[in-house]
Amino acid sequence: MKTLLKPVGFLALALTLVPPVLFATGVLGEAALKGLMLAGTVLWFATAPFFLKGGTA
Repeated sequence: MKTLLKPVGFLALALTLVPPVLFATGVLGEAALKGLMLAGTVLWFATAPFFLKGGTA
């Protein structure tokens, strides 16, 4: 289960970091920015407890 959650956690972080850059460069519109960031935030909060539990890998 943890092997599945780590990539999902990284994807969630990417969904919160990449869209603002794309919005600033004019690639994304505001609606797409908000949708992607909301999805990233929900995924991160869903996976972070499992992702961070246990300290080092």
